[in-house]
Amino acid sequence: MTSFASIEEQLQVLTRGCERIETLDDLRRKLGRSRELNKPLRIKLGLDPTAPDIHLGHTVVLRKMRQFQDLGHKAVLIIGDYTARIGDPSGRSKTRPVLDSKDIKANAKTYFEQAGRVLDTSRSKLEIRYNSEWLEKMDFADVIRLAGQMTVGQMLKRDDFAKRFKAEVPIGVHELLYPLMQGWDSVCIESDVELGGTDQTFNNLVGRDLQRDAGQEPQVVMVMPILVGLDGQEKMSKSLGNYVGVTESTHDMFGKLMSIPDECMSNYLTLLTSVPDSDIRLITDANQTHPMEAKKRMAMEIMAGFHAAVDAERARSEWEQIHQKKAATGGLVIPEDTPTLAVGKDLMDDGRVPVIRLAVHCGFAESNSEVRRLIKENGLRLNGELVTDAMALLPIKTGDILQRGKRKFARLEVAGGEI
Repeated sequence: MTSFASIEEQLQVLTRGCERIETLDDLRRKLGRSRELNKPLRIKLGLDPTAPDIHLGHTVVLRKMRQFQDLGHKAVLIIGDYTARIGDPSGRSKTRPVLDSKDIKANAKTYFEQAGRVLDTSRSKLEIRYNSEWLEKMDFADVIRLAGQMTVGQMLKRDDFAKRFKAEVPIGVHELLYPLMQGWDSVCIESDVELGGTDQTFNNLVGRDLQRDAGQEPQVVMVMPILVGLDGQEKMSKSLGNYVGVTESTHDMFGKLMSIPDECMSNYLTLLTSVPDSDIRLITDANQTHPMEAKKRMAMEIMAGFHAAVDAERARSEWEQIHQKKAATGGLVIPEDTPTLAVGKDLMDDGRVPVIRLAVHCGFAESNSEVRRLIKENGLRLNGELVTDAMALLPIKTGDILQRGKRKFARLEVAGGEI
């Protein structure tokens, strides 16, 4: 039998970092009834598997869900295998491409595995549902009835739809159905609380309306801020290259976290760790803690959720050694664990290697277009020298170093010493 903490103790944990709660009074009342009945709340989070990986930005809401779990409540993770066929229009300036079922299934498997790095996956704490369970069973009459619960005027109050309508950018009718489908998920699982980022606010509030129409008590909507990326300006996004993946190595994760602007430390500590607010103020006060030491503490606290302490400490030690050497020599220092990659004859072209082919071979990019973009953004070097021509044919020898950005390296090994 669950023994719930007091309402105020729970609220102190649950409201931390939230940007908006619709409404706090409803949340307080639901928590009180949960204690009285000794019955956990059902906490909903929906994830559309539109990409194979998740990054720290995704974990902001996952961490909030874990806090609910730790307080005795039931997490209901909805894998949007059906809504992913439409694609969430939130924050989009144009219609998303439609994914096929094979990609959706593969992405869903990866999502669950990576979300499990944050959530308690025990059966008593986590319920996994796929919204195809109920959406796929709906006939056309059901869809018409659902669509009748919302007006076009209500839909156009949504910021991204309003902008596209004004700019005469096409809006598919199927996109207008998306918020209704997500809201219907809340009805089908009888959600007490739904979590989401600021870009999900409209969809989450639709769930409240549909629950009310269905005779259910409307869910509380808890909106978490969007985590800013490593550049300190745009939201964390894989497409922008300013992200930290949850499966990245300790070396890459620590190095990336050490690169964020100082002014982002408080935000990262608040949204990605359990460090008390009073400690965060002390850590991020330059008069109390040197910014470099503060950032190391931040990186270690975040990494604790994804890596063993001994591995995180090794990454920190390596980073310190590399940067101390770099400061002393004024040059680039190659990490000791830099992988050695063989370059075979199959990559040759008249005795040289096309830079695009080499970069993909080394795992620095997944496609030719990504290599071109990388070169255009001055992100590729050979032996410290910037590669500026995407059509270049590179003469290489064993021991040469290919480098992407500041943290990714490959030592090349060529049969016979040269190509």
